[in-house]
Amino acid sequence: MVLFSLVATHADIDLETVAQLSTGSSRLATSAIAGSPAVAGAVVLATCNRFEIYGEAPHPDDVEAARAALIAQISGSTGLNEQLVSRSFNTRTGSDVSKHLFSVSSGLDSAVVGEREIAGQVRRALITAQHEGTASAGLVRLFQAASKTAKDVGAQTALGSRGLSIVSVALDLATELSENPDWSTKKAVVFGTGAYAGATMSLLRERGCTDVSVYSSSGRAAGFVATRGGTALDGASLPAAVAAADVMIGCSGSDTRVEASELSQVRAGSRQPLIAIDLALTHDFDPAVGELPGIELLTLESVRLAAPQEQSESLEQASSIVAGASGAFEQEREARSVDSAIVALRRHTMNVLDAEMEKVRARHGCTAAAEEVEFALRRMVKQLLHVPTVRARELAANGQQEHYVAALEALYGITVEQPAAPAADAECPIDHTVIAGLDDKRESA
Repeated sequence: MVLFSLVATHADIDLETVAQLSTGSSRLATSAIAGSPAVAGAVVLATCNRFEIYGEAPHPDDVEAARAALIAQISGSTGLNEQLVSRSFNTRTGSDVSKHLFSVSSGLDSAVVGEREIAGQVRRALITAQHEGTASAGLVRLFQAASKTAKDVGAQTALGSRGLSIVSVALDLATELSENPDWSTKKAVVFGTGAYAGATMSLLRERGCTDVSVYSSSGRAAGFVATRGGTALDGASLPAAVAAADVMIGCSGSDTRVEASELSQVRAGSRQPLIAIDLALTHDFDPAVGELPGIELLTLESVRLAAPQEQSESLEQASSIVAGASGAFEQEREARSVDSAIVALRRHTMNVLDAEMEKVRARHGCTAAAEEVEFALRRMVKQLLHVPTVRARELAANGQQEHYVAALEALYGITVEQPAAPAADAECPIDHTVIAGLDDKRESA
């Protein structure tokens, strides 16, 4: 089995393209696995500025076929040309897969370096894949190791202590642009009820903003504010709230967005300026909103450009932790890859021994002499297997485990079969919907 990833991020392509690629992402993993035997497992990580697919293929030769299957699925769900989709993704294999995901989970690859939200998004991506049955055993181990690495970076470096996030940088920008920086006097309207909306509500409270209204096109606003405070809005009450707002923050990424023409009508009688913060990858606010008089539009690109640079020492420490964790993960994975071969050799050898002992017992019975012979033979077999076992580990550590497997087949006719990946329920027998809900609460706390 081999891990691979397809990566499209803010660092390589524009956010508009990232948003288009992620259309229909919730069905991608299931469809790809059902449609191609080359895709043995898949986990999709879609955030405000990245769209990444982590997959597992049965063999290195299957990676290209798995990639083609995923590209075709994305093209079909988005309507984008397959060549454009293919060009938008960087493909990683080998140690580059773990090194990148560990960096992502730790916030080192974010627009705001060291951000907090991404670690929770990585956890939820795995939980979703497990719930849908698309997370192979190898991908489960990869994502669990990524989450552990993120915790180590947060605990051992200064990156975790600053508490920076995309939301916090956006609110800092809004403070700088406001005529009155006092958030306790502001009226805010938040669009959305997801993790970003929860984090936004928490940070608004920290800054003293208590007049917060929440709108959700899905109708979940009432339940959202019940645990976080604020006022729930519906379609009828939204226009008046927006007309009176000092700040409106888009966190939903829904199909319904605020058009410039609609906002112009709603705000026709308002004299105070409005700051619109659009944190949704697919845009909650029409980009033309920023051209309206008295309205300042902040986007994810604005946040990326305004994000403070972290101290080089903290980055070096975090990068060192990520590199060490990636190296350890790869060594463990390589060692694990020869386990089946070692088991196959031992089984083959012990089957030969058992067959010979049956002949001894048939001739001499279960006598003390027969027991002595069996004891001696088993001790001899154990000694004979020691060197091949050690050699298997050494070859795996050097990435040459396939030579060992080939040798077993050539010398003994042993065909090594990889164990089937455990079912999602066997890998993680937990109600993932409950865990996801708890994760959302922790992220927004």
